[in-house]
Amino acid sequence: MKKLTLLGDITPAQFLRDYWHKKPLLIRQAIPGFKPLLKLDALAALAKLNHVESRLITQVDGDWSMQHGPLTELPPRAQREWTMLVQGANLADKGCDALLRQFRFIPDARLDDLMISYATDGGGVGPHFDSYDVFLLQAHGKRRWRIGAQKDLSLVEGKPLKILKNFKPQEEFLLEPGDMLYLPPHYAHDGVAEGDCMTYSIGFRSPSYQELGEAFLQFMADSIDLPGRYADPDLEVAKNPAEIPRNMLAAITEEMNKVRFTEEDVTIFVGEHMSEPKHNVFFTGPAKPLTVGRFAEAVARRGVALSLKSQMLYRGKHVFINGESFAVGRADKAVLDVLANERAIGGAALDGASDDVMEALYTWYQDGWIELA
Repeated sequence: MKKLTLLGDITPAQFLRDYWHKKPLLIRQAIPGFKPLLKLDALAALAKLNHVESRLITQVDGDWSMQHGPLTELPPRAQREWTMLVQGANLADKGCDALLRQFRFIPDARLDDLMISYATDGGGVGPHFDSYDVFLLQAHGKRRWRIGAQKDLSLVEGKPLKILKNFKPQEEFLLEPGDMLYLPPHYAHDGVAEGDCMTYSIGFRSPSYQELGEAFLQFMADSIDLPGRYADPDLEVAKNPAEIPRNMLAAITEEMNKVRFTEEDVTIFVGEHMSEPKHNVFFTGPAKPLTVGRFAEAVARRGVALSLKSQMLYRGKHVFINGESFAVGRADKAVLDVLANERAIGGAALDGASDDVMEALYTWYQDGWIELA
């Protein structure tokens, strides 16, 4: 795969300052001569798998229908106006993963996945908006995009897709292979295939605060420590038996107010939550794992790399991988930071790694979280 020019003639810093979350950016030939990383047959094979999220969207006489995968059968390629969407192609193919990782000027905690859309002539998913930033890279054929910064985001009722009721495009672009369009959140857009085409969508995680809040309270439930039990030694005769006593409420409120969340609590929660694999991600360890000794020898020669499915993050003394967290010392942290940032680490860099690090690496190897490079 050719190296990305990606953002044209601007730097990632300029992009983040002037466009990210703010306005669209069209980049002609972000990847000159780009060709699809997966052929249609390979993409269709992915869509047949239970653990791959896929959808088939068809439009007949203006009416939309959507079928969730696994997709055992697709319409004929000669049939107009159908689209197959395959999420998480980066989890299954190294080339797709390498493309996604070119966008790591955005933190890994925000980077989500690479979705591949195949559409026949006239195919699309209707005018809509996303709640997250997205890069739309044309991989094959042509797609015409109409976009607009409208405030009216009301949807057509009773449709299987979230289609805008009053779409009012302001700009129009025809994208050819290698062209890329960036759109900020809530920017209305509609892409229609001209002939058969493939579009790669690089999406970003944007969890709602409600989702985070609910998950955080669940996360903290096991760590709350409120000793003692409610008691009322100075209880007075109840005038109205069904009324909750004011003193009871005051005592319980005082105890509830002792619950405090620290920045470290939030750090550990965010690290675990944002590295947690999606529900359909499964790891498979080696069929015949090496012994501890053989593994150490192999690591010294070859180093290790994260699995395509692994998410590894860190903050301060805390390291997070696939929803788990642990605190490490400075020397171990330096080694693990390299693995997290580079998604691989050479054997020389692991020379002298502590027993704790090697033990962790061996466990991750057995679980399929890392592999020998």
